[in-house]
Amino acid sequence: MYLKKPIWNDGVSATPENPSGSETGEESDAAAMVVEELVTSLNTQRLYRELTLSLRTGLRDACAEFSFLRIRGLRSLLKTLRTVADSDSIIRLFSHTQTISDLQLVPVLFRHSLKDAEDDRVTSLDHIFSVEPMKITSPSTDAEVAVALRVLEGCCLLHPQSTVLAHKHGAVRVMMNVLSTRGVLEQGACLDALISVLLDSSANQVDFGACNGIEEVAMLMRDKQADETLRLRCGEFLLLLVGHVNGKDRSPIASVNEDIRRLLGEKSASLIWAASQFGSTGDPEQRITALHIQAGRVLESLDLY
Repeated sequence: MYLKKPIWNDGVSATPENPSGSETGEESDAAAMVVEELVTSLNTQRLYRELTLSLRTGLRDACAEFSFLRIRGLRSLLKTLRTVADSDSIIRLFSHTQTISDLQLVPVLFRHSLKDAEDDRVTSLDHIFSVEPMKITSPSTDAEVAVALRVLEGCCLLHPQSTVLAHKHGAVRVMMNVLSTRGVLEQGACLDALISVLLDSSANQVDFGACNGIEEVAMLMRDKQADETLRLRCGEFLLLLVGHVNGKDRSPIASVNEDIRRLLGEKSASLIWAASQFGSTGDPEQRITALHIQAGRVLESLDLY
Protein backbone atom coordinates (compact mmCIF):
# COMPACT_ATOMS: atom_id res chain seq x y z
CA MET A 1 0.00 0.00 0.00
CA TYR A 2 1.53 3.30 -1.11
CA LEU A 3 0.13 6.40 0.54
CA LYS A 4 0.42 9.52 -1.58
CA LYS A 5 -0.12 13.09 -0.48
CA PRO A 6 -3.56 14.26 -1.70
CA ILE A 7 -3.69 17.33 -3.89
CA TRP A 8 -6.35 18.94 -1.70
CA ASN A 9 -4.02 18.89 1.32
CA ASP A 10 -1.77 21.62 -0.04
CA GLY A 11 -2.19 24.95 1.62
CA VAL A 12 -4.85 23.86 4.09
CA SER A 13 -3.08 25.34 7.07
CA ALA A 14 -2.76 28.74 5.36
CA THR A 15 -5.52 31.23 5.99
CA PRO A 16 -7.13 32.48 2.75
CA GLU A 17 -6.86 36.14 2.13
CA ASN A 18 -9.96 38.26 2.45
CA PRO A 19 -9.60 41.28 0.16
CA SER A 20 -12.95 42.75 1.08
CA GLY A 21 -12.29 42.55 4.80
CA SER A 22 -15.96 41.88 5.44
CA GLU A 23 -15.45 38.67 7.49
CA THR A 24 -14.62 38.86 11.17
CA GLY A 25 -11.90 36.79 12.84
CA GLU A 26 -14.44 34.36 14.32
CA GLU A 27 -16.03 33.76 10.91
CA SER A 28 -12.63 33.09 9.37
CA ASP A 29 -11.77 30.60 12.13
CA ALA A 30 -15.09 28.83 11.66
CA ALA A 31 -14.57 28.63 7.90
CA ALA A 32 -11.04 27.30 8.36
CA MET A 33 -12.32 24.65 10.79
CA VAL A 34 -14.95 23.49 8.29
CA VAL A 35 -12.32 23.23 5.56
CA GLU A 36 -9.99 21.30 7.86
CA GLU A 37 -12.74 18.82 8.79
CA LEU A 38 -13.55 18.34 5.11
CA VAL A 39 -9.91 17.65 4.27
CA THR A 40 -9.63 15.21 7.17
CA SER A 41 -12.73 13.37 5.96
CA LEU A 42 -11.37 13.21 2.40
CA ASN A 43 -8.04 11.89 3.66
CA THR A 44 -9.76 9.19 5.71
CA GLN A 45 -11.85 8.08 2.74
CA ARG A 46 -8.77 8.01 0.52
CA LEU A 47 -6.80 5.93 3.01
CA TYR A 48 -9.69 3.50 3.40
CA ARG A 49 -9.99 3.06 -0.36
CA GLU A 50 -6.25 2.44 -0.71
CA LEU A 51 -6.26 0.01 2.21
CA THR A 52 -9.20 -2.03 0.92
CA LEU A 53 -7.69 -2.13 -2.58
CA SER A 54 -4.38 -3.36 -1.17
CA LEU A 55 -6.12 -6.04 0.91
CA ARG A 56 -8.28 -7.24 -1.99
CA THR A 57 -5.25 -7.48 -4.28
CA GLY A 58 -3.25 -9.47 -1.75
CA LEU A 59 -6.15 -11.74 -0.84
CA ARG A 60 -6.84 -12.52 -4.49
CA ASP A 61 -3.32 -13.92 -4.93
CA ALA A 62 -3.35 -15.56 -1.49
CA CYS A 63 -6.29 -17.70 -2.66
CA ALA A 64 -4.57 -18.84 -5.86
CA GLU A 65 -4.00 -22.50 -6.79
CA PHE A 66 -0.24 -22.14 -7.17
CA SER A 67 2.15 -21.59 -4.29
CA PHE A 68 4.25 -18.91 -6.02
CA LEU A 69 1.13 -16.78 -6.50
CA ARG A 70 0.05 -17.29 -2.90
CA ILE A 71 3.50 -16.22 -1.69
CA ARG A 72 3.25 -13.06 -3.78
CA GLY A 73 -0.12 -12.26 -2.23
CA LEU A 74 1.08 -13.00 1.30
CA ARG A 75 4.12 -10.77 0.90
CA SER A 76 1.89 -7.99 -0.36
CA LEU A 77 -0.38 -8.41 2.67
CA LEU A 78 2.62 -8.42 5.01
CA LYS A 79 3.86 -5.19 3.46
CA THR A 80 0.41 -3.68 3.92
CA LEU A 81 0.34 -4.68 7.60
CA ARG A 82 3.71 -3.03 8.17
CA THR A 83 2.36 0.18 6.65
CA VAL A 84 -0.78 -0.05 8.79
CA ALA A 85 1.30 -0.40 11.98
CA ASP A 86 2.85 3.05 11.44
CA SER A 87 -0.35 4.98 12.21
CA ASP A 88 -3.04 4.62 14.86
CA SER A 89 -5.65 6.06 12.50
CA ILE A 90 -4.84 3.45 9.82
CA ILE A 91 -4.92 0.71 12.47
CA ARG A 92 -8.49 1.76 13.24
CA LEU A 93 -9.36 1.60 9.54
CA PHE A 94 -7.76 -1.84 9.30
CA SER A 95 -9.75 -3.03 12.31
CA HIS A 96 -12.91 -1.96 10.52
CA THR A 97 -11.96 -3.89 7.38
CA GLN A 98 -11.59 -7.07 9.44
CA THR A 99 -15.29 -6.92 10.29
CA ILE A 100 -16.05 -7.41 6.58
CA SER A 101 -15.96 -11.09 5.62
CA ASP A 102 -14.52 -10.47 2.13
CA LEU A 103 -11.53 -8.62 3.61
CA GLN A 104 -10.73 -10.88 6.59
CA LEU A 105 -7.21 -12.29 6.46
CA VAL A 106 -7.34 -15.12 9.00
CA PRO A 107 -9.84 -17.40 7.18
CA VAL A 108 -7.87 -17.15 3.93
CA LEU A 109 -4.63 -18.09 5.69
CA PHE A 110 -6.08 -21.29 7.15
CA ARG A 111 -8.02 -22.27 4.03
CA HIS A 112 -5.03 -22.05 1.72
CA SER A 113 -1.51 -21.64 3.16
CA LEU A 114 -1.89 -23.16 6.64
CA LYS A 115 -4.30 -25.99 5.91
CA ASP A 116 -3.43 -29.59 6.73
CA ALA A 117 -1.95 -31.70 3.96
CA GLU A 118 -4.64 -34.29 4.65
CA ASP A 119 -7.23 -31.88 3.28
CA ASP A 120 -5.75 -32.35 -0.21
CA ARG A 121 -6.02 -36.13 -0.26
CA VAL A 122 -8.01 -37.61 -3.12
CA THR A 123 -10.93 -39.57 -1.64
CA SER A 124 -12.80 -40.27 -4.88
CA LEU A 125 -11.92 -41.24 -8.44
CA ASP A 126 -15.11 -39.87 -9.93
CA HIS A 127 -13.17 -37.11 -11.67
CA ILE A 128 -11.59 -39.72 -13.98
CA PHE A 129 -14.95 -40.52 -15.55
CA SER A 130 -16.29 -36.97 -15.61
CA VAL A 131 -15.91 -34.25 -18.20
CA GLU A 132 -14.91 -31.59 -15.69
CA PRO A 133 -11.15 -31.57 -14.92
CA MET A 134 -10.09 -32.01 -11.32
CA LYS A 135 -8.94 -28.85 -9.58
CA ILE A 136 -5.39 -29.34 -8.34
CA THR A 137 -3.81 -27.01 -5.78
CA SER A 138 -0.07 -27.03 -5.21
CA PRO A 139 0.99 -27.76 -1.62
CA SER A 140 2.29 -25.01 0.64
CA THR A 141 6.05 -24.55 0.50
CA ASP A 142 8.22 -23.78 3.51
CA ALA A 143 8.52 -20.13 2.49
CA GLU A 144 4.76 -19.82 2.06
CA VAL A 145 4.03 -21.23 5.51
CA ALA A 146 6.59 -18.90 7.11
CA VAL A 147 5.17 -15.78 5.43
CA ALA A 148 1.59 -16.86 6.23
CA LEU A 149 2.53 -17.15 9.90
CA ARG A 150 4.03 -13.64 9.80
CA VAL A 151 0.79 -12.30 8.33
CA LEU A 152 -1.19 -14.10 11.05
CA GLU A 153 1.05 -12.60 13.73
CA GLY A 154 0.66 -9.06 12.39
CA CYS A 155 -3.09 -9.41 11.94
CA CYS A 156 -3.65 -10.61 15.52
CA LEU A 157 -1.42 -7.88 16.98
CA LEU A 158 -3.11 -5.08 15.02
CA HIS A 159 -6.62 -6.50 15.42
CA PRO A 160 -6.90 -8.59 18.63
CA GLN A 161 -10.40 -9.79 17.69
CA SER A 162 -8.77 -11.83 14.92
CA THR A 163 -7.73 -14.33 17.60
CA VAL A 164 -11.39 -15.35 17.78
CA LEU A 165 -11.37 -16.22 14.08
CA ALA A 166 -8.06 -18.01 14.55
CA HIS A 167 -9.62 -20.16 17.27
CA LYS A 168 -12.51 -21.10 14.98
CA HIS A 169 -9.97 -22.44 12.47
CA GLY A 170 -8.04 -24.43 15.09
CA ALA A 171 -5.03 -22.13 14.92
CA VAL A 172 -3.18 -23.54 17.93
CA ARG A 173 -3.49 -27.13 16.71
CA VAL A 174 -2.25 -26.15 13.25
CA MET A 175 0.70 -24.20 14.65
CA MET A 176 1.71 -26.96 17.06
CA ASN A 177 1.78 -29.27 14.05
CA VAL A 178 4.05 -26.79 12.24
CA LEU A 179 6.27 -26.59 15.32
CA SER A 180 6.75 -30.36 15.45
CA THR A 181 7.03 -31.21 11.73
CA ARG A 182 8.41 -28.22 9.82
CA GLY A 183 11.88 -26.69 9.45
CA VAL A 184 13.67 -23.97 11.39
CA LEU A 185 12.32 -21.13 9.22
CA GLU A 186 8.68 -22.04 9.86
CA GLN A 187 9.27 -22.98 13.51
CA GLY A 188 10.71 -19.55 14.30
CA ALA A 189 7.80 -17.77 12.63
CA CYS A 190 5.41 -20.17 14.37
CA LEU A 191 6.67 -19.24 17.86
CA ASP A 192 6.14 -15.52 17.15
CA ALA A 193 2.67 -16.09 15.71
CA LEU A 194 1.74 -18.39 18.59
CA ILE A 195 2.39 -15.67 21.16
CA SER A 196 0.20 -13.19 19.27
CA VAL A 197 -2.63 -15.75 19.09
CA LEU A 198 -2.42 -16.58 22.81
CA LEU A 199 -2.48 -12.96 24.04
CA ASP A 200 -5.70 -12.29 25.99
CA SER A 201 -7.43 -15.26 24.34
CA SER A 202 -8.65 -17.80 26.89
CA ALA A 203 -10.00 -20.10 24.17
CA ASN A 204 -6.63 -20.34 22.43
CA GLN A 205 -4.86 -20.76 25.76
CA VAL A 206 -7.11 -23.72 26.53
CA ASP A 207 -6.19 -25.24 23.16
CA PHE A 208 -2.51 -24.62 23.87
CA GLY A 209 -2.75 -26.53 27.14
CA ALA A 210 -4.70 -29.36 25.47
CA CYS A 211 -1.96 -29.68 22.82
CA ASN A 212 0.75 -29.89 25.54
CA GLY A 213 2.28 -26.72 24.11
CA ILE A 214 4.68 -26.08 26.98
CA GLU A 215 6.06 -29.61 26.65
CA GLU A 216 6.62 -29.19 22.90
CA VAL A 217 8.48 -25.89 23.34
CA ALA A 218 10.53 -27.23 26.27
CA MET A 219 11.47 -30.33 24.27
CA LEU A 220 12.83 -28.16 21.44
CA MET A 221 14.70 -26.01 23.92
CA ARG A 222 16.32 -29.02 25.62
CA ASP A 223 17.42 -30.56 22.33
CA LYS A 224 21.12 -29.66 22.04
CA GLN A 225 21.16 -30.97 18.46
CA ALA A 226 18.55 -28.41 17.41
CA ASP A 227 19.39 -25.09 15.78
CA GLU A 228 20.81 -22.68 18.36
CA THR A 229 18.74 -19.76 17.09
CA LEU A 230 15.57 -21.81 17.36
CA ARG A 231 16.40 -22.82 20.94
CA LEU A 232 16.92 -19.15 21.74
CA ARG A 233 13.55 -18.31 20.22
CA CYS A 234 11.97 -20.95 22.44
CA GLY A 235 13.47 -19.20 25.46
CA GLU A 236 12.07 -15.86 24.28
CA PHE A 237 8.67 -17.48 23.78
CA LEU A 238 8.61 -18.80 27.36
CA LEU A 239 9.72 -15.42 28.73
CA LEU A 240 6.93 -13.62 26.88
CA LEU A 241 4.37 -16.25 27.88
CA VAL A 242 5.25 -16.13 31.58
CA GLY A 243 5.37 -12.33 31.52
CA HIS A 244 1.88 -12.21 30.02
CA VAL A 245 0.32 -14.84 32.29
CA ASN A 246 2.06 -13.69 35.49
CA GLY A 247 -0.45 -12.33 38.01
CA LYS A 248 -3.49 -13.66 36.14
CA ASP A 249 -4.81 -16.44 38.36
CA ARG A 250 -7.79 -17.11 36.13
CA SER A 251 -5.71 -17.74 33.01
CA PRO A 252 -6.13 -21.26 31.56
CA ILE A 253 -2.34 -21.58 31.58
CA ALA A 254 -1.78 -20.04 35.01
CA SER A 255 0.27 -23.12 35.99
CA VAL A 256 2.91 -22.34 33.36
CA ASN A 257 5.56 -21.64 36.03
CA GLU A 258 5.11 -25.08 37.60
CA ASP A 259 5.20 -26.71 34.16
CA ILE A 260 8.46 -24.95 33.26
CA ARG A 261 10.01 -25.93 36.60
CA ARG A 262 9.07 -29.56 35.98
CA LEU A 263 10.34 -29.59 32.39
CA LEU A 264 13.42 -27.35 32.51
CA GLY A 265 14.55 -27.50 36.13
CA GLU A 266 14.51 -25.14 39.07
CA LYS A 267 17.31 -22.83 37.93
CA SER A 268 15.94 -22.16 34.45
CA ALA A 269 12.41 -21.70 35.82
CA SER A 270 13.70 -19.22 38.43
CA LEU A 271 15.49 -17.17 35.77
CA ILE A 272 12.36 -17.02 33.63
CA TRP A 273 10.18 -16.08 36.60
CA ALA A 274 12.62 -13.38 37.79
CA ALA A 275 12.82 -11.83 34.31
CA SER A 276 9.03 -11.54 34.22
CA GLN A 277 8.95 -9.50 37.44
CA PHE A 278 10.71 -6.46 36.02
CA GLY A 279 8.92 -3.86 33.94
CA SER A 280 10.15 -3.15 30.42
CA THR A 281 11.41 0.14 29.01
CA GLY A 282 9.44 2.11 26.45
CA ASP A 283 12.04 1.66 23.71
CA PRO A 284 11.14 -1.35 21.51
CA GLU A 285 14.77 -1.97 20.53
CA GLN A 286 15.85 -2.07 24.17
CA ARG A 287 13.02 -4.49 24.98
CA ILE A 288 14.08 -6.81 22.16
CA THR A 289 17.72 -6.67 23.24
CA ALA A 290 16.83 -7.38 26.87
CA LEU A 291 14.60 -10.28 25.84
CA HIS A 292 17.39 -11.75 23.73
CA ILE A 293 19.89 -11.48 26.59
CA GLN A 294 17.51 -13.04 29.10
CA ALA A 295 16.74 -15.93 26.76
CA GLY A 296 20.46 -16.51 26.30
CA ARG A 297 20.93 -16.75 30.07
CA VAL A 298 18.10 -19.26 30.36
CA LEU A 299 19.65 -21.34 27.59
CA GLU A 300 23.05 -21.24 29.28
CA SER A 301 21.55 -22.41 32.57
CA LEU A 302 19.87 -25.27 30.74
CA ASP A 303 23.07 -26.39 28.99
CA LEU A 304 24.92 -26.69 32.30
CA TYR A 305 22.99 -29.86 33.09
